[in-house]
Amino acid sequence: MRTTLFLLAFGVLAYPQEKANLYVVHQIKQEALENSKVMEHLFWLTDVNGHRLTNSPGFDKAANWVKKSLNEMGVTDVRFEKWGPFGRGWTYSNFSVHLIEPSYSPLIGYPNAWTGSTQGPTQAEVIMAPIRTEADFEKWKGKLKGKLVIMEPERAIGVHMFARGRRYADADLAAEAMAQEPGATGVFGLAPGGPGGRQMPMGPDGRPLNMATMRAFRGKLHQFLLDEGVAGVLMPGSRGEAGTVFGGTGSTQDLKAPIPPPMISLTIEHYNRIARLVEKKVPVKVQLDVKTEFFDKGVDTYNVIAEIKGTKRPDEVVMIGAHLDSWHGATGATDNAAGCAVAIEALRIIKALNLKTDRTIRIALWSGEEQGLYGSRAYVKEHFGDQTNMQLKPDHAKLQAYFNLDNGGGKIRGVYLQGNDMLRPIFEAWLAPFKDYGATTLTIRNTGSTDHVSFNSLGLPGFQFIQDPLEYFSTTHHSNMDVYDYVPKSDLMQASAILASFVYHASTRDEMLPRKPLPKPTPDRFGGGAPSATGPTN
Repeated sequence: MRTTLFLLAFGVLAYPQEKANLYVVHQIKQEALENSKVMEHLFWLTDVNGHRLTNSPGFDKAANWVKKSLNEMGVTDVRFEKWGPFGRGWTYSNFSVHLIEPSYSPLIGYPNAWTGSTQGPTQAEVIMAPIRTEADFEKWKGKLKGKLVIMEPERAIGVHMFARGRRYADADLAAEAMAQEPGATGVFGLAPGGPGGRQMPMGPDGRPLNMATMRAFRGKLHQFLLDEGVAGVLMPGSRGEAGTVFGGTGSTQDLKAPIPPPMISLTIEHYNRIARLVEKKVPVKVQLDVKTEFFDKGVDTYNVIAEIKGTKRPDEVVMIGAHLDSWHGATGATDNAAGCAVAIEALRIIKALNLKTDRTIRIALWSGEEQGLYGSRAYVKEHFGDQTNMQLKPDHAKLQAYFNLDNGGGKIRGVYLQGNDMLRPIFEAWLAPFKDYGATTLTIRNTGSTDHVSFNSLGLPGFQFIQDPLEYFSTTHHSNMDVYDYVPKSDLMQASAILASFVYHASTRDEMLPRKPLPKPTPDRFGGGAPSATGPTN
């Protein structure tokens, strides 16, 4: 009996431990830290190509730049893989807004996506019209023609005695490494309309409308505003302060939806001034000039896909990715040109070092992420299977892993294991060479709200890295401050080295990574099913 127990214990101890190839890691670090091109990638994606709303000219420019750049690095297999339908594209080419009366002041803001234009510079009186239910339509019928409408009262700001940006301290990472309390929600778990959010439209029962009902109400509201001939709508820019405007969509890309009048998100301070003036019955006049453009042809869109073929098992794949699309208030630097730049740089490092890998390495830069992970969901459905019935395709068994980067420009501090403890000793070995670069934490926790979720939903091993928050949620995420200046070079260099190393080790590992049991079929939580991939296009 003792002999058997000894042999069993010896067998466990003798089981081959995961090891990192430190010679290759050394080369990767040298290339990533001494010959970095990552900020050059970021510059072209942001300063040159601008915002990259899906199906906009900026997205197409950026996609073509990615293809050209990867080709120049020696990655020749680059393609645009169609999926759809997404809907009409939108962009804007001119915008200005000014307070004219009772005294002049320039205002800070920008138009919400998929909303309309003015007919040149338009001066209009501002009126408060809190329309929150269909019953409110009758109250305001015939009273809004030619007016600029506001629908919300002044929002309190207060004085904030805290830093807007931060890095994780050891205590933060230790807490993150602990399993999440049952029933707790993460950073994206805040209910819409909660602290710092907009007031939500209410139903007849006094409760906030659900998402489907809210979309239907929004369409009816837009049609009402069009029928009434309003000049436009001014809105508080979500939670932003100190000149920061958090805006997004004012309507939908659906071809059947009415195009609403101009809808403008203003910085809170400027919106509050207007709201106070109107409340005190001081006449307010604003001049608005906005030119937007819709693109109704070709409602399909595409993801950018490229790969380096493996030498021994080319049918098995390691994927890396980030979303190429962005919102339009700035240049989408932290969300998510930073992730794209790091993924591109990881491929560049592997090509520059002429590293040979057993498996194929594939990069995917997604579109439609901001509207609901549409691009990655369509890709997963086309290549790997359908989460609604768990009917899997042959390539499902051939995906080693998908590594995603989409939490701003902060350095990598660890990895979310997405509930898979079998990966802990493997990722510990891969992460160990970067301990002195601050990457130490593995957490069993799940994280959501970005493209690895599309893979996890089908039982595929998809992962998101833990990143220093910096000013991501306080300042840049979906705001007019999402620009190149908020992305530290050293952080992207560190992230590039780690991503390249993880990709290399995943693509040369003898065995496939261990997987959790397959999930049960689940309804598409976004509703309506994932859009379909329609094949490659160039």
